[in-house]
Amino acid sequence: MGGCARLMPLRAPICRTQLARSPAVRHTLRMLHLMKLAVGIRDLAQLRALQAGRLAAGGRLCHLTRSFPRRAAEITAGGSMYWVVAGAMVVRQRIADITEATYDDASACAAIHLDPHLVPVAGRPTKPFQGWRYLAAESAPPDIPTGGEIPGLDQLPEALRRELAGLGLL
Repeated sequence: MGGCARLMPLRAPICRTQLARSPAVRHTLRMLHLMKLAVGIRDLAQLRALQAGRLAAGGRLCHLTRSFPRRAAEITAGGSMYWVVAGAMVVRQRIADITEATYDDASACAAIHLDPHLVPVAGRPTKPFQGWRYLAAESAPPDIPTGGEIPGLDQLPEALRRELAGLGLL
């Protein structure tokens, strides 16, 4: 979840994600998501605060990664980054773009540009993994409706409700 480094100019004649912006190509692409561990983040509230701080400092929300996703066109055709926080996939962010960039040491990397809106999803336990992973649209957890009543919530013990709220699951 590092800040954006120097962005490299697009390679001529076409950017890797430019294909996804073409209406003819977008219609034929299957949407694909990424999932990533939010390393060092203990709960959804901390992730929100960290990202809000970056935005307030005039930064852009992007994640730098060493490997450029080969299926970037499918990802930028409506895909999201699903964050794994404390062992559970609990939130997603729409991926706005994927561009070539460089780290501070001038080595090449990819910048995954994220929409600032965090969308809670139905929590799913997820085993640790390195880097990022592709996530098929049909395998992604559903969004949690905002403002909707959660059936059975009133039957849970108050301590459990507080803990679930602290994790960003309620």
